[in-house]
Amino acid sequence: MQTRSGTRIAMIGGTVALAITTAAGAWAGEAVPLAPDRVETVGVNVAPVEYEGKNALRLTVKAGEGGQTERLAVLRDLTFADGTIEVDLSGAPAAGAFEGARGFVGVAFHVQEDRTHYECFYLRPTNGRADDQLRRNHSAQYISHPEYPWHRLRQETPGEYESYVDLVPGEWTEVRIVVSDRGARLFVHGATQPTLIVKDLKLSAAEGTIALWIGPGTVAHFANLRVTR
Repeated sequence: MQTRSGTRIAMIGGTVALAITTAAGAWAGEAVPLAPDRVETVGVNVAPVEYEGKNALRLTVKAGEGGQTERLAVLRDLTFADGTIEVDLSGAPAAGAFEGARGFVGVAFHVQEDRTHYECFYLRPTNGRADDQLRRNHSAQYISHPEYPWHRLRQETPGEYESYVDLVPGEWTEVRIVVSDRGARLFVHGATQPTLIVKDLKLSAAEGTIALWIGPGTVAHFANLRVTR
């Protein structure tokens, strides 16, 4: 519902949220609460914590589900097509994680009802300052599950769907994802220029929900999620 003043009122999970519209009618942004009762978990445990000065939602891999392909905290009652997703996140290898763990952490969008089809940008924090240029070049990644996992994209189009960005495991990283039509851009650390540009989103569905995403062997934290639609 929209008032005469241009304020749009929406119900999100039973909570009234206000967002001021621009002249073009787009959302100026809405803060999305991050709490265990506001997400549907797939292969992860979630817990509210205070982490490095922020109230955050912690995600860890659910015990006994190390082979689970999807590890998501799916936002309830939210539909997203085009717009902007902003969040502070941090990822690091969990205690006892396997050698190849990188602290994989990111955001999935256009998540479908089956929770196996989605687009995603994610980071590999331990690659950011690795003493190996090839690993550094693999710091940021785009994927589209289930048809286009990282290894298929790397094999078929090396270097096109991943790039370098400076990262430190366990530290807060500001991430912004801008989705428009069939393309998306990833911005990191408040930069005005994108870290990664994707002009051909692979998923046929152009609408879905949003999910917090982690990879195997990761402990991650998320805070200050805002969505502009």
